[in-house]
Amino acid sequence: MLTRPIRNSIAAASLIVSLSSMGSAAAAVFEVKMLNDGPDHPMQFDPELVKISPGDTVHFVATDTGHSVKSIPGMIPAGAESFSGNSGESVSVALTHEGVYGFECGPHGAMGMVGMIVVGHPTNEAAAKGASVPGMAKRTFAKLFRALDSRLAASN
Repeated sequence: MLTRPIRNSIAAASLIVSLSSMGSAAAAVFEVKMLNDGPDHPMQFDPELVKISPGDTVHFVATDTGHSVKSIPGMIPAGAESFSGNSGESVSVALTHEGVYGFECGPHGAMGMVGMIVVGHPTNEAAAKGASVPGMAKRTFAKLFRALDSRLAASN
């Protein structure tokens, strides 16, 4: 028969093992660089399209100066908070609501410096596609939505 102190020690050890295994499902961090010269064109986020899980974090890195990041009105899920950062500043955003999040560089969004984060299932894709965006951003988003739709079709 086990004594009370030994039983308590075994129970405590079991609890520690259980809690430590729960920590293995920790949220991930994804990096997006703000670049003057991107892999596809000048003034680009790299990568432009990021697929993450709810609770993950996107870290926008001010690799080159003169860039900022901000969410685009009409291109975030209902109930989600908008986000923004100052020029030349790196910003981290934890995203918990499923859906599409469109973002842009404040000074260079109209030049096509935009990107998209898809958290879980793109629940607001139709609304995000209908959002008003200027200039080259419209073309970049069309490309990103085509890439998203291709990924979705391939996974079905």
